[in-house]
Amino acid sequence: MDQHHMFTVSELNRKVKGILENSFPVIWVCGEISNFTWHSSGHMYFTIKDSTAQLHCVMWKEYNQHLFFTPREGLMIQVRGKISLYEKSGQYQLLVYQMEQQGVGDLRLAFERLAAKLRSEGLFDHRHKKPLPRFPEHIAVVTSPTGAAIRDIEGVISRRFPAVRILLFPATVQGRGAAREIAESIEEINQDGTADIIIVGRGGGSPEDLWAFNEEIVARAIFASRIPVVSAVGHEIDMTISDLVADLRAPTPSAAGEMVVPDGREVMVLLQTLQARMKRAAKHLATERGRYLQGLKNSHGMRRPRDLIEHQRQNLRSQAGHLHTVAERHRRDLRNRLQARAEKLAALDPSAVLSRGYSICRRLPDETVLTDAGSLHKEDIIEVTMARGSIEGAVTRVRPAGGIR
Repeated sequence: MDQHHMFTVSELNRKVKGILENSFPVIWVCGEISNFTWHSSGHMYFTIKDSTAQLHCVMWKEYNQHLFFTPREGLMIQVRGKISLYEKSGQYQLLVYQMEQQGVGDLRLAFERLAAKLRSEGLFDHRHKKPLPRFPEHIAVVTSPTGAAIRDIEGVISRRFPAVRILLFPATVQGRGAAREIAESIEEINQDGTADIIIVGRGGGSPEDLWAFNEEIVARAIFASRIPVVSAVGHEIDMTISDLVADLRAPTPSAAGEMVVPDGREVMVLLQTLQARMKRAAKHLATERGRYLQGLKNSHGMRRPRDLIEHQRQNLRSQAGHLHTVAERHRRDLRNRLQARAEKLAALDPSAVLSRGYSICRRLPDETVLTDAGSLHKEDIIEVTMARGSIEGAVTRVRPAGGIR
């Protein structure tokens, strides 16, 4: 390159940025958090330092929204990212993609293994999520009786819907035995059957502090609960196994209080609106019925009931006479049809034919009715039936249509 080439500041910063980004792959860096700022945009700006140096860092919202802990001043962390240069200020920085607390790598691995196991069993599936009742009467809370979580939940619920009764089931929420206490409290609430909703949670803390809510025994107790469970563990950025299994996840205990009960003031406004509508509807119905009754009162029938009854009596007589005429006509037509059919049947009666001089000849013993003399032979036995009686005899001569045989 020409040694006399004159760079602008922008050109130089752009060139240095390219050199930095191409020279360093994605790297891990460890240090202590300092000058931490969580911007309203969701991005995190901070510095990590050791005893002799510091490094400016930025973690965009898309990467930090699933952290398992809340970063804070003085926390020892390890971050994974890529070196870059902010051209506007000429300051190089680390673009952070991943952040972990130092010493909690085993916890994260345990979390991911249990999450994968429970997910494969379907414990996170939305088809298992139970809906929350809109107007609960009793809400059970499983948390520490001395923690901020119970105060936050009680404060919000009493402000929004004071008619709800809160049932506290005290449990240790961190340390040895905490997970078992939480699970047993959930089972006890289900056995009691009084509560309409269960809130399980605690305030914020480190991953170690929140670990009881990542235990398998708690996850399975939540999944087995017949009563809907709301998980309210830590802050919005904290994520636990309980949050994934629960029927509803609340970002904080205070938010859980808002999510499980309606706003009493809004309910009162709704009730007042419905009451007003019911009054208007009742008034309208009463007016319409009043008009109807007034119409009946002023009608001819109500003013002269005897005339109305006589009119109905005459109408019945007319209808009865009409029915009698119709029935008589129908009976006459039916009698005529029956007589005609009887005459037809009489004409077809064989005895009537015989009475006019005809007879029926049968060959014995099969009693075949004969219509052709040619079917007989000499000495055949025949029976001749007349109008009155019958005769039997033997054929002495056959005279068929073609000649004597």
